[in-house]
Amino acid sequence: MNWITNYVRPKINSMLGRREVPENLWIKCPETGEMVFHRDLEENKWVIPQSGHHMKMPAKARLKDLFDGGIYEALPQPKVAQDPLKFRDSKKYVDRLRDSRAKTELEDTIVTGLGLVQGVKLVAVVHEFNFIGGSLGLAAGEAIVKAFERAIAEKCPLVIFPASGGARMQEGILSLMQLPRTTVAVNMLKEAGLPYIVVLTNPTTGGVTASYAMLGDIHMAEPGAEIGFAGKRVIEQTLREKLPDGFQTSEYLLEHGMVDMVVKRHDLPETLARVLKILMKKPAEAVKREEAAQVSAMPVAARA
Repeated sequence: MNWITNYVRPKINSMLGRREVPENLWIKCPETGEMVFHRDLEENKWVIPQSGHHMKMPAKARLKDLFDGGIYEALPQPKVAQDPLKFRDSKKYVDRLRDSRAKTELEDTIVTGLGLVQGVKLVAVVHEFNFIGGSLGLAAGEAIVKAFERAIAEKCPLVIFPASGGARMQEGILSLMQLPRTTVAVNMLKEAGLPYIVVLTNPTTGGVTASYAMLGDIHMAEPGAEIGFAGKRVIEQTLREKLPDGFQTSEYLLEHGMVDMVVKRHDLPETLARVLKILMKKPAEAVKREEAAQVSAMPVAARA
């Protein structure tokens, strides 16, 4: 125990009325090293103003930015078994869950909402990467399946924003079982004749890439996002070859036909609405006429 740091300094600060300065007031751009004030970054949708680098965006902030007026119905988080395998590595899994919930104020990595995007009703599913790396477990898989079921019931499209390191190892085979479950949910939506759009964000890797993240009718991606199954270093060690520059980025995948378009975060709502109107064969005028009726008919609305 450091007596000066842990006792003397806090005591002096409390006497003088000084407050500790948060460590995240200034955020460094990974590309240029530019320091950006956190409020400026938030106002610019977590995009570095000078370099255009897309930082990770909190799930609730993304939903608020996506839906018209920031208004949407927050879909409930399904209840599932906690720590079914009684897993422990360097610390207990239940402790990791508790810490992540305290840090993110979320029950698990998936946040879902129903609302209007430029007049188009849709269900949005967003990964929160700060919750155990956005990993896919029982709770996440169940939340995704329920979101697809709600989209089918509402007869509206579903848009998903994956940001994940893959399956959650602390749940073992139960985590891997969410891959086929979510794949079935995707097929149910398509059988209902409803569009499914994936917006790939940084990073989208592992089992998430191997399932619902690559099954969309349209695949969009944010600039510079890392997208792939295995990591670049693992592939190089397996193939014993040096991979090209920019491998597994949005731009590289667009060039090689794995992504349909790369869209800047500021342009996403407009682009999604335009594409969905085309897929649903709805003229812009018809959507505008429906918008007022849909807003009044929406259930309990929530603001992020």
